[in-house]
Amino acid sequence: MFNRKMEKSTKEEAHGSNNIIGKGTIIEGTMQTSGNLRVEGKIIGDVRSKSKIVVGKSAYIDGNILSDNVEISGEVKGVLRVSGVLTLKSTAIVHGDIHAKELVIEPGAKFEGQCKMDNNIKELGVKSSFSSKDKMKDTRNVMNRVSAI
Repeated sequence: MFNRKMEKSTKEEAHGSNNIIGKGTIIEGTMQTSGNLRVEGKIIGDVRSKSKIVVGKSAYIDGNILSDNVEISGEVKGVLRVSGVLTLKSTAIVHGDIHAKELVIEPGAKFEGQCKMDNNIKELGVKSSFSSKDKMKDTRNVMNRVSAI
C-alpha cells in the first residue's frame, strides 16, 4: 500500500515538472519528459512530453515532436504529433507534417508540409524525419528536376 502511494506521488510530481533547455545549449538525442518543456536552445533529435512543449524564438529542433500541447515561436524540422492544441506563433517556422487535434496559426507564421486534423493522435513510433535515406531520395529528386531544365 505504501509503495503504491509513493509511485502515484512520484508520477504526479514528474508530470508537473518544468524543464528548460537554455539558449546556447545543444542537445543531440531523444528528449523525453512527463512534465512541461521549454526549449530556447538547439535539439537534434526527437522530443516527447506528456504535457506541454514550448519552442522559444531562439530555439531550433531538428526532429519529431510528440506531445499533448505544443507552442512554437522558433524553428522546427520534423513531424509534429499533438493530441491537444498546436499553436504556431507569428515567428514560427515549421518544415514538416502536422498531425493535431486543434491548430492555431498566427499571422506571419511559416508552415511547409501537410496537415491532418485528427482526434486520435497516438504514439505511433515516429521515425526520424531526416534519415540519410530520405536525404538521398530528396537529393535525387532535386538532381532529376535540375537535369530536366
